Amino acid sequence: MSISTRRGDSGETDLLFSKRVPKNHPRVACCGAVDELNAQLGVVRAAEVSEELSECIDSIQSRLVGLMGEVATDTDDHQKYQEKGYQGIAEADVEWLDSIVRELEEEKGHRFRGWSRPGKAGALAGAYLDVARTTSRRAELASWEIDDEYLTIARQFLNRLSDVLWLLARAREADGV
Repeated sequence: MSISTRRGDSGETDLLFSKRVPKNHPRVACCGAVDELNAQLGVVRAAEVSEELSECIDSIQSRLVGLMGEVATDTDDHQKYQEKGYQGIAEADVEWLDSIVRELEEEKGHRFRGWSRPGKAGALAGAYLDVARTTSRRAELASWEIDDEYLTIARQFLNRLSDVLWLLARAREADGV
């Protein structure tokens, strides 16, 4: 199958399970922000970071793919999504992010001490993490434009993810994580 289907030339695109929506639909906007976030995290991984940070980012990216699937599924099709066995976001994924926050704050001492100036410390990966953090916030805001209670956990994940990315940026700047 070619990536160029021409189906979007009329201003509509497909959600999962063949639902067509306008390209400016809130689900499409949210998926676009999550996709952009995923790409920015790829830049972080390519910025000569530790294996530990690279693995963490890879785990986040994997979860973002599942999150995009949930967002790209119309409210009426969530049961089909689950029946197909597609990956989604679960409470365990939010708890995983909470554990990263605890580790970075309690064990490694990275805490909020006022707003940072991204890039000031000269850590390129830290600055990229800050860019990803802002996109995570935008993706979360876009998710609230979608009238779908099913996305509650996905919204929590995006909210927590922006906190994790802020902490990872500070850690990268402080000790080259």
